Amino acid sequence: MSAESAVNPVAAGTLLADRAYDELRSAVLANRLRPGDALSVPALATRMGISRSPVREAVQRLIHDGLASHVPHRGAVVSTVDVEDVRQLYVVREVMEGLAARLATERLDATRVAELRDLLDRHEQVVASDSAEESHIEMDMAYHRLIREVAGNTHLTAALDTIQGKAHLALHSLWRSPEAPRLAVQEHRRIFEAMTAGDPDAAELAAREHIRRLRIRLSQAVANGPAPDTPAAGFRSVE
Repeated sequence: MSAESAVNPVAAGTLLADRAYDELRSAVLANRLRPGDALSVPALATRMGISRSPVREAVQRLIHDGLASHVPHRGAVVSTVDVEDVRQLYVVREVMEGLAARLATERLDATRVAELRDLLDRHEQVVASDSAEESHIEMDMAYHRLIREVAGNTHLTAALDTIQGKAHLALHSLWRSPEAPRLAVQEHRRIFEAMTAGDPDAAELAAREHIRRLRIRLSQAVANGPAPDTPAAGFRSVE
């Protein structure tokens, strides 16, 4: 499948760059655009039925998010990460997500509690309905993103946005396990319960434990190799 055929046309209207970004990001997270695929602005613009300028801006946002990278003499491509890089990312992410949960607990209000609860409920429904892998990844990212918003630290948010983008390229291996989505929701619930109990220490610990467990499950998934009929997640083993 060519990179161009992995994306859909974008409806005309305002905010074309946002729409192009959403489509490209969705294609990357769904593994329709695979690690190493070229992101040709002219070709993608033709496929989406829009001008090159909003596509160029969308590709730059993917690079900022860590979902794409610029390769000399080739241009932008979907990011490819090796196993050791992912492990290191998750070590850093563990500390930072823990801090985000701690800060969010100190700033939590009734409105944010309701938003977090709604996200968790919807994620549980997604798990129960056995929805597509992309839905699990989107819900997982949305939950952590909301905690960062509540935390209210722009520097922490900016750092985690980039780390999370690259780290989530690995989730195509992680979500292969039928237990992974259920375990993720359970761990998200533990973070939520600690936050709503007003216990910053417990919230930080629960968030760090969640990321640590993700890292362990990811390592096990990679060690077991690609699942049958499942595209590789773009790993380059360094072992």
